Amino acid sequence: MDKAKSMMDKKGASGPFHVNNGQSQRGFHGHVVVAANGGCCSSSSSSSNAFGSSTGPNSGTLENLHHLHRGDDAECNGSPAKRCRLRRRTESVRRNRPPFPWFGMDIGGTLVKLVYFEPVDITAEEEQEEVENLKSIRRYLTSNVAYGKTGVRDVHLELRNLTMCGRTGNLHFIRFPTQAMPRFIQMGRDKNFSSLHTTLCATGGGAYKFENDFRTMADLELLKLDELDCLIRGLLFVDRVSFNGHPECYYFQNPSDTQSCVKKPCTLDNPFPMLLVNIGSGVSILTVYSENNYKRVTGTSLGGGTFLGLCCLLTGCETFEEALEMASKGDSTNVDKLVKDIYGGDYERFGLQGSAVASSFGHMMSKEKRDSISKEDLARATLVTITNNIGSIARMCAVNEKIERVVFVGNFLRINTVSTKLLAYAMDFWSKGQLRALFLEHEGYFGAVGALMELLKTTEDP
Repeated sequence: MDKAKSMMDKKGASGPFHVNNGQSQRGFHGHVVVAANGGCCSSSSSSSNAFGSSTGPNSGTLENLHHLHRGDDAECNGSPAKRCRLRRRTESVRRNRPPFPWFGMDIGGTLVKLVYFEPVDITAEEEQEEVENLKSIRRYLTSNVAYGKTGVRDVHLELRNLTMCGRTGNLHFIRFPTQAMPRFIQMGRDKNFSSLHTTLCATGGGAYKFENDFRTMADLELLKLDELDCLIRGLLFVDRVSFNGHPECYYFQNPSDTQSCVKKPCTLDNPFPMLLVNIGSGVSILTVYSENNYKRVTGTSLGGGTFLGLCCLLTGCETFEEALEMASKGDSTNVDKLVKDIYGGDYERFGLQGSAVASSFGHMMSKEKRDSISKEDLARATLVTITNNIGSIARMCAVNEKIERVVFVGNFLRINTVSTKLLAYAMDFWSKGQLRALFLEHEGYFGAVGALMELLKTTEDP
């Protein structure tokens, strides 16, 4: 995809949301939304004992959903689940907002991200009328921080007291391995989720891969949304509402000095144009000119999935967390051949420091070196190799596009300070201080947030 257009409401920068104003919005699309992102790698690859890449353009719009045009009589004569859906839908229309539960999902190649809005302003009347399976879903998602062996709620990322569509609540962020998706779908069936919603809006590879499973196992249909639209929409929204009063964005001050390199908060005021580098299983690089105007410049297949896959082969590790833990203890210079290994020092004519990597894994052609390195060294060298490659491509894209603001996102960066600092150093050093790498606290959840926003999107006037 060379160019793409956001599906966001064209009525203004704030889109359909008025944050913390307590006002309801006109119109809604009554469906749970799933955004399947092709790029995430920070996941466990262990068994699916938990409820747990980029694809083409939109395959439809919410306005075209055939089931919204079915007559009420058909549903009234249907099953109890259908009658329940009709009552809830009618009440939501009256209040100009979709029925609960509200969540968006981003199904990546390796990791699934779930964003769930928990209302905290439920009235006594609402609580009395609330169906039991809706209460069960809310209790299950909010009372746990872990789900089985691999599902995790990132409590530290929770957005509190957020007002959306006139309701106040908390936004929860949950992740689990994509391989656990069948378990998640079965949980939806067991909790009778189809009595609350009939259609899930989805995008990307995961939406296509699991579409038939949703239909046959849980009686749910998928309507696909564009993953890059969701990514940009979600990113800009979270930056607007801020992280519980603190900036969502940050950078590293003095990235070239390991002793004085410190994390500093910043804002994305006047963010356009920006180069957006989305690092998941693979990598997509976008030039974003506005909320509604962006293009995919390029990408690379060497991303987070590559890092984890190679680490599993080279070290025997099983999870992303384990691979990063090993990398944090390793020394990549035992594996990589540096400039000083070739020149005996710096290559001064072209400003190449002796510590720069001349050949990734270059020492591994020597049996003596192979016999002396550790698994931790291999993990560190793999991480440095993947990160350096991404940084190099991103810098060249920024130069070609004449953009000075480079923003890195994606779950590859979760708990990965080695890569964030290395990217910050690379941007600063090779641009001679002209480029600053920016990062975001919610890293890989923006696709899911963008999907949630599609659920709550205002219907445009005719």
